[in-house]
Amino acid sequence: MSSASVTPSLFPSSMLTRLHAGAVIAVLVVERPQQAVHLARALLAGGVSAMELTLRTPAALQCLRAVREEVPEMIAGAGTILRPAQVAEVVAAGGAFGVAPGTNVAVIREAIAAGLPFAPGVVTPTDVDMALQEGCHDLKFFPAEPSGGLPMLASIKAPFAHLGVRYIPLGGVTTANLEAWLRDPDVLAVGGSWLARKELIEAGAWEQITALAAAASGIARKVRAADRKSTRLNSSH
Repeated sequence: MSSASVTPSLFPSSMLTRLHAGAVIAVLVVERPQQAVHLARALLAGGVSAMELTLRTPAALQCLRAVREEVPEMIAGAGTILRPAQVAEVVAAGGAFGVAPGTNVAVIREAIAAGLPFAPGVVTPTDVDMALQEGCHDLKFFPAEPSGGLPMLASIKAPFAHLGVRYIPLGGVTTANLEAWLRDPDVLAVGGSWLARKELIEAGAWEQITALAAAASGIARKVRAADRKSTRLNSSH
């Protein structure tokens, strides 16, 4: 991610570095705060240090607050931010970042005003253009696979390549295609709901979730190590 240090971003450089190195963000729907805490610890045990708690349940903000208070080493943010008023709620809960499924200009502006690192969702060149006009350079590509996968992302991002935009694909990403997504130089990290599906969370299958996280983080480490090796080789010429 050579552009991370030079491209404007709503995300602090330290967070970008951690997100890029970890390369996987667990995307979660959680019903109870204590579940969220157990989940955060299980993910960390497997090497996944970022999670997006979607605002799809009544207790989502409580879950976010609990993780931020009890598992501070986890980068915990909120997803499915659909209305400007939700931005203040996420900030009050201690959210490290915010994510939306689409490019809602009112939400983006509210996030910027509140100082919340924010990644709007994009799926067309128009979306990317709108997000850039509002100052967003880190974008959620959603839904990634149903929209055409890597070939679609390659087409969408081409006109903006010189601007150093970074993407977080989500939707249809699994351990089977994770490596391919991470090898795209413009992918900051991927979002993964497969790491902790609802049935595993409800069953309290924390060890299984840790195993899934470990498999994903192992792939991520392999790709990032290859990236570093390639960078060193290129810089030596």
